[in-house]
Amino acid sequence: MSCVRVIAMATVAVIAVSGCVHVQATGDARVAAPAGDSYYSFQRVVYQNSGGLPDDRAYFLRVLRNIGAHVAATEGNVEITLVSFSGGVKVFEQAKSDPELAKAIDAALERKVRLVVCRNTMRALNLTIDDVYGVTEADIVPSGVAELARLQGLGFVYIHP
Repeated sequence: MSCVRVIAMATVAVIAVSGCVHVQATGDARVAAPAGDSYYSFQRVVYQNSGGLPDDRAYFLRVLRNIGAHVAATEGNVEITLVSFSGGVKVFEQAKSDPELAKAIDAALERKVRLVVCRNTMRALNLTIDDVYGVTEADIVPSGVAELARLQGLGFVYIHP
């Protein structure tokens, strides 16, 4: 017999019995928007940008549009970090000579989105801080994947568009 039984509903009761966890539905999945207040409460979110084949640039611009929509939907009541590694770092290099990419990065920064870049990827691509647009030394983390895990451990919700 399995120790975990899950019934997919929005409201649940969690009961621990003999070392097993049982999740049991107690309500309806529909949630009404609160009257007079913002629909969304404060959110802490980490987005993953590891590139998107066949076009890292187009993928990155889509991710930044998603983030812009996220900020707008929450009326700015959100803390967003975008963690870039692998193919996702290349766009910061491209932005040095691509005004559309540079403008998109600037817009994200104006929305208070924290853009972090993986040091491991920068080393693998032989990039220095001078080779990337919109990134400072404070924005470089030792490992992109480890940063995703660290932020999730701090309560950030993970999104990989």
